[in-house]
Amino acid sequence: APFGVLLFAVDRAVRRLPDVLTLPLAGAAVVLLGGAALIGGAGSWTRAVLGGIALGAAYFVLFFINPAGMGFGDVKLALVLGVALGWYGWDVLFTGSFAGLLLGAGYAVTMLAARRVGRKTGIAFGPFMIVGAFAGLVAGGLAAG
Repeated sequence: APFGVLLFAVDRAVRRLPDVLTLPLAGAAVVLLGGAALIGGAGSWTRAVLGGIALGAAYFVLFFINPAGMGFGDVKLALVLGVALGWYGWDVLFTGSFAGLLLGAGYAVTMLAARRVGRKTGIAFGPFMIVGAFAGLVAGGLAAG
């Protein structure tokens, strides 16, 4: 969560997700959740790793299709969020990633309609990914409870 807040603030301020934060965070998420799995954590480490690969690959495809529209920092952040969301289940992964896309799209459409941005204007997408992941975790917790 603290790294999420930091990444949110950095991306919002400078529209960049620095490697110095995203790459170590991806490795740390895999290692820490692996440790949690070894001591009997409630999630699935295998699913977490697969979730990170799946979400990272999906964002890589978006980046590959339109590099000007999606930054590579978002791809690396997707790895981290995919691992964290995947730990809790495929439904949480889907909900969190879809919520981020929906929030980002809603913001972009609203800003376009208000004529505050143009079609080619860059928008920091990391904050929407992070808020969406949080929403997925909350929704997953409510569904489990």
